[in-house]
Amino acid sequence: MAQEVTIEEHVQHIDDELARLILTVAGMSVDIRNEFPHRLMGIAGTNKYGEVVAELDAWVNDYICKKLAATGLVRKIYSEELVQPMLVKEDAPFVVAMDPLDGSSNIVTNNPFGTIIGIYRKDLPVSGDNLAASLYKLYGPITTLVYDAGKGVHEFVKHRKGHAKYCLLNENMRVPSEGGVFGLGGEPLDWTPEFLGFAKSLVKVHGLKLRYCGAFVGDFSQILHKGGFFAYPSSVKSPKGKLRLFYEAQPMAKIFEDAGGATWSGSESLLQTKCDDVNVRTPLYFGSKELVELLKGVKTVAHKDGE
Repeated sequence: MAQEVTIEEHVQHIDDELARLILTVAGMSVDIRNEFPHRLMGIAGTNKYGEVVAELDAWVNDYICKKLAATGLVRKIYSEELVQPMLVKEDAPFVVAMDPLDGSSNIVTNNPFGTIIGIYRKDLPVSGDNLAASLYKLYGPITTLVYDAGKGVHEFVKHRKGHAKYCLLNENMRVPSEGGVFGLGGEPLDWTPEFLGFAKSLVKVHGLKLRYCGAFVGDFSQILHKGGFFAYPSSVKSPKGKLRLFYEAQPMAKIFEDAGGATWSGSESLLQTKCDDVNVRTPLYFGSKELVELLKGVKTVAHKDGE
């Protein structure tokens, strides 16, 4: 754009408290990126799901929680890395659900990873329609931030040395109707035959190119910009999928649907999915409306033997 528009200027049109919370998340970038080189190889233990937690994962989670708590705007924080939600301030307006470092297995190979945050006014569990805002930060060769507070999907790029200055890169983003790429998580030999057939059609019929980086934020960002399809499907080994509904799927579904794309859980839009378990996993499918409609005609939900 001819004139730089900073994120501080851009959020002036939304609720003041919500804007302050989004700016707080944006401002964390410098400290987080500065910590990357010092915590590339360490292991901090396991999380509540029994998954290995990288040292950087644990540090980023603790850092973000402290910064969010200091705003006085958050009453509760849910995180993949917290055994129990963090109670912060009883009368604060927002509840936050987050994956503090999505794609952390990419740390040691220096591939993309990022942060996913959903901001709610009601406590979890609630449907995605209750999201006040969603945002993600992608740590690639450059740092970008995409936010959606109900008035469009907007992308900012961090630049200038020494401080977290974000300038508008893309405003009112729309998912291209003609897809360019696709990425699929999980083990192909573990997919249902029907979904495997659909996956093959993405190449043979629709001419999409395979692009998969192993971090949800990275793969999501590709189809947001280029159009296409991404899924971490139901499988025989994981019939309920791998990714978490509230920490990952719902916040990103808001961004994707508000940008004109479609999402599906295997039974309904991810924004309509309801569950009483805040740690629940879900199959997820993101794509153009045409591709998701085609997918709905395919049996995608797998069942373990005996179920």
